[in-house]
Amino acid sequence: MTGIRVRAHHGVFDFERAEGQEFVIDVSVAVDLAAAASGDDLGRTVHYGELTEAIAAAVERDPVDLIETVAERVAGIALGYPAVEEVEVTVHKPQAPIEVPFTDVSVTIVRGRA
Repeated sequence: MTGIRVRAHHGVFDFERAEGQEFVIDVSVAVDLAAAASGDDLGRTVHYGELTEAIAAAVERDPVDLIETVAERVAGIALGYPAVEEVEVTVHKPQAPIEVPFTDVSVTIVRGRA
């Protein structure tokens, strides 16, 4: 899923917490699709609609200072689905309070099952 847009109140500065801003989340999950494909069975894969809603809810809740923390939270949500073996999460903060013109600020993490 790419471009999941969520308004949230993460950030180091008080005005970020008060006003909020848009965060954009990209999530790629590694799933063995053979069983789901052979039986055309949604129960043997990940329902991307449900996963997207869970990710959005996780980003919206409990403001934190760092987008790194948000990325870890999202990775934990994805890895909570039994079919997910690995997840790559990018959290974009396109309205970060930076005085120099820029296009995007983002962090990317990759996490797998222990």
